[in-house]
Amino acid sequence: MLVSLNDVAFWMDAIRDSENPYGVLESFWKGQLQSKVWLIDSLTQYASNEPQDVVIHGGWNGILASLLFNSNIPITHIDSIDIDPGCEPVASMINKQQEMDSRFHAHTRDMAAWQYKTIPSYVINTSTEHLTQEHYDLWLSRVPDTSLIILQSNDYTSLPEHIRCATDIDNFVKISKLTNVYFKDTLKLPLYNRFLIIGRK
Repeated sequence: MLVSLNDVAFWMDAIRDSENPYGVLESFWKGQLQSKVWLIDSLTQYASNEPQDVVIHGGWNGILASLLFNSNIPITHIDSIDIDPGCEPVASMINKQQEMDSRFHAHTRDMAAWQYKTIPSYVINTSTEHLTQEHYDLWLSRVPDTSLIILQSNDYTSLPEHIRCATDIDNFVKISKLTNVYFKDTLKLPLYNRFLIIGRK
């Protein structure tokens, strides 16, 4: 994947201008980047050739959105939702060019309360381990039926905020409750396994 130098410059601005530069740098850890590139590579085989809208839940600092814009997947617009208000200004800066082009918008919101004004082609949630099963079920119930859903989780139970880790890929499929699963796989990383599912309700 080739990343625009203009976007890289905005990444550096986001780190430099942040009140928590180390927190932004966490987004660029090797495992984080590997997981996101793996998601994009896997999604490519199911993606439309026509530009599509995307909603990313648990969008964090906006790195996945930026990588998607730099990928071969045609994108019309991305909404990035995160409950942490500190993420919105960082994600906006990291995707500043796309924001100026009206192709990106970061929101501070509880993902389960997100109101879909249009039906996105792709709904992505890479933070499912941070949700209780009840919260996840509520979030899933509000995802449009026709959207392609891309989910990630892990088995990294050492972090207290990881309250709903999966034990393996089949367990992740079970607790994710998608009716149609087109793709499932595991990425082995040094400290944990990352799980990926693509499917529909």
